[in-house]
Parts: sequence; structure tokens; C-alpha cells
Amino acid sequence: MKVLGIVGWSGSGKTTLLVALLPLLRAQGLTVSTIKHTHHGFDMDRPGKDTHRHREAGAREVLVASGTRWALLHEIQGEEPTLPYLLTKLEPVDIVLVEGFKAHPYPKLEVHRPSLGKPPIWPDAPDVVAVASDSPLEPGGRTLLPLNDPEAVMRWVVCYGDRRIA
Repeated sequence: MKVLGIVGWSGSGKTTLLVALLPLLRAQGLTVSTIKHTHHGFDMDRPGKDTHRHREAGAREVLVASGTRWALLHEIQGEEPTLPYLLTKLEPVDIVLVEGFKAHPYPKLEVHRPSLGKPPIWPDAPDVVAVASDSPLEPGGRTLLPLNDPEAVMRWVVCYGDRRIA
């Protein structure tokens, strides 16, 4: 499975870019899945709903299904799952876009906005293979992409994916 990360500081536009890329990649005939990493706990359930009550009562996994989708909630005991482990849980697709997991070694596109005043990630991350920015900069030999042109970014993702997305 081809995997490409989209990393950057909070507020840089990672989710905005990812959401813009999805329909463009789908229009190219590609199947795409996503993995989103968060440093904070999250809850897809709402208190009072049956699935929430199942988890609160001690179920390790709760699978909820309907005629249009299903979701599996898995309670973790111990360490956070690794990206390679999570990838095994997905159905085969042409590409998986991963938002986050910036410390894991896999190819990444960094979203960098100098106006945020945050340092770039790429100088210390050899697995950042391209940078999408809204400002001209020199990303140390990496491909520079126009952040505000999702079609250009999509074309790069498709071409890069043909070469060697891990």
C-alpha cells in the first residue's frame, strides 16, 4: 500500500489540504483511505448512546453498523498503536494519506506557513520529501509545492506515488 504523510504544525492547513486532495485523487480513479493521528484522546461516541454505554460497561471493542457504514471502536490498554500496525487494519487501496505520525519513518509532505512563526520540520526530518507552502522558500533540495494550488499538489502526489511511496 502506498503511504504518504501530511505533517506540519497545528493550524498550518494539513486537514484543509488533505480534504482538498481527496476528491482530486478520487477523480483520477484512485482509491484513497486516511489515517488521522491525534495527541489528545478522542471519542466518536456520545454519552448516552448505546455504543458509548457498551464501552463504558467494559467492552474492549464495539462495532456499530448500518446500511451505509460501519465503525469499530477499540479500547487500547498499553502503548499507542504504531502506524504499520494501523495500516494492517485498512482495506487495500491505491494510497493512504496519513495526517500526523510525524515521528514515524515514512515519506511525508510538510505543510509549512512561515507566517505562523513556527520552525520548519524538514531540516531535521529526512523523510519529508516535499514542502507545500504559501511563501517562497528553499526547502533544502526537497520539492516545493504551492499550498494554495491543491491540483498541483495532487499531480505531485500521483507522480511521486508512481515512484516510491513506502
